[in-house]
Amino acid sequence: MFKFIRKQIHDRLVERTIRRTRLVTKDGHCNIKFGTTEYHNHFAFLMDLWTTFVEIHWCFVIFFFAAAFTGSWFIFGLLWFSLAKNNGDFDVLQNSSESQQMKCLDNVNSLTTAFLYSLETQTTIGYGSRTLTGHCPSTVALLIIQSLMGTIINCFMCGLILAKISLPKRRAKTVTYSEIAVICLWKGNLCLQIRVANLRKSLLIGSHIYGKLLRTTITPEGETIILDQVNIDFLVDAGKDNLFFICPLALYHVIDKLSPFSEMAADTLQQQEFELVVFLDGTAESTSSSCQVRTSYLPREIKWGYNFLPVVSRTKGGKYCVNLSNFSKTEPAVTTPHCACCFNNEHNKELILHRHEREGIDNLGFDVIDLQTVVM
Repeated sequence: MFKFIRKQIHDRLVERTIRRTRLVTKDGHCNIKFGTTEYHNHFAFLMDLWTTFVEIHWCFVIFFFAAAFTGSWFIFGLLWFSLAKNNGDFDVLQNSSESQQMKCLDNVNSLTTAFLYSLETQTTIGYGSRTLTGHCPSTVALLIIQSLMGTIINCFMCGLILAKISLPKRRAKTVTYSEIAVICLWKGNLCLQIRVANLRKSLLIGSHIYGKLLRTTITPEGETIILDQVNIDFLVDAGKDNLFFICPLALYHVIDKLSPFSEMAADTLQQQEFELVVFLDGTAESTSSSCQVRTSYLPREIKWGYNFLPVVSRTKGGKYCVNLSNFSKTEPAVTTPHCACCFNNEHNKELILHRHEREGIDNLGFDVIDLQTVVM
């Protein structure tokens, strides 16, 4: 029992550490912080107020929603209270006919009633017990100003909530990638394979898939580039653009001599330090809004010499069935080259095969020799 709990705690800590080291998390969020104070200008965010409000969390939106209405009611309530007090409405007799002619507001005799009158005015409730007398031009002007301000607040808050609900990234939540990537043979080529699935029946129009390999490199001039980006092209059976994205698709990156993965091998892949970020851009069919779905893969999440299990089948009734339980499951491939160089150099000869055990990194096709024992 204690070993199980200890293992769970250790796995959680490792997962949190890996999450912090990623530039792009598995769910597509960018893990980056702007720490310099020279360019950290909060005034720039206030200038772009609408985008700032749309991108903040829902808890702050709800807080600003309540604060905007309650604050406006209270501020205008103070203004109504000050007008009534300056006019002497609290000093005149309530039952005299002279007082009825002199008063600006009926039944507003305290700050509480002034707040209630402000609320009733801005929300157009109009209970009828508190009204304007029409004898004070200032009250008519204040009534017009509050009605206009209330309309502006209503439009802004309704638009903000609708904008947050209809954000394109909400559509991206229904597009998912496989948890791992595999390297195997596909149509006679050594390929890196990733799966992506659209969980909705509505299509993504004009989908475009591409990737970036992020790693630290040193230029010939000695400059160290922390996040050097290398383009990674992905293909599917029908091409790379305008995908018919109605069922899970397999994305293929051909590992040729120009691919950055050509320098890696089955037994050295886990020792590499890089992050593969995959992007899918498309337009939602139902809302015509553009969205982007991102994810990333570390070397520990790429299996060399494995295939994905099939997910699409056909029932006896002729319907197509998608089994998403096998979406990220793999099985050892029958034959996989040990490295891209071996595959490209021996393509016309007998392939040096890579046969698996459980981890998929053993290579029984290679003989281990000691270079010191070789006689020149």
